[in-house]
Amino acid sequence: MDAASNAVFWQEKWERGETGFHEARANPLLTRYFGALDLPAGARIFVPLCGMSQDMVWLAGQGYQVIGCELSEIAVERFFSDLGVTPEVIQVGTLRRFSASDISIFAGNIFDLTQDVVGPVEGIYDRAALIALPEDLRRAYVAHLLALTGPVPELLVTLTYDQSCLKGPPFSVDENFVRTAYDKVYDVRCLQSREVEGGLKGRCPASENVWQFSPLAARS
Repeated sequence: MDAASNAVFWQEKWERGETGFHEARANPLLTRYFGALDLPAGARIFVPLCGMSQDMVWLAGQGYQVIGCELSEIAVERFFSDLGVTPEVIQVGTLRRFSASDISIFAGNIFDLTQDVVGPVEGIYDRAALIALPEDLRRAYVAHLLALTGPVPELLVTLTYDQSCLKGPPFSVDENFVRTAYDKVYDVRCLQSREVEGGLKGRCPASENVWQFSPLAARS
């Protein structure tokens, strides 16, 4: 699947209301492990392919500035509507930035987002981006994310399962991909791997894995 086809796929899912992947609460792996990144209060956290995730609300509640990017404007509008706030909306090139309080979300294609637009980033939380992309786009995404933010501390959540059981998304992302994609710039550490209760979509066994990335330059 190329980038254009992938974008159409996700836009249509939001238009049809096929959002079974949305979690009504902050992800427990986020709440348990984000502190391992040891980021200061007020740090700017980038959340790629954020949808209308409650994870952003939790991060803002911890005192962080949250910057999301989401392809579907429907998702962004629903996110702020559910919060009961009216965001400020500004056109930024091909994207639109929705902002309210400590959360800003760029609506549009993440590959159109540039470093000067997103601004300085001190941490990344990726629960829904890497696993949403087929492998060819996954590699392009990793390169683009590094170009956007540089190597900053990151918490990544992935799924692993027998890909022949389900087509995806979400896609299975194994340890080999994570390490080969990131270990040139990060110290990569798996903090936990746990079985998905009831299997993925109730159809096949799967594990959910949480990774901590520490920039190599930060090590002494």
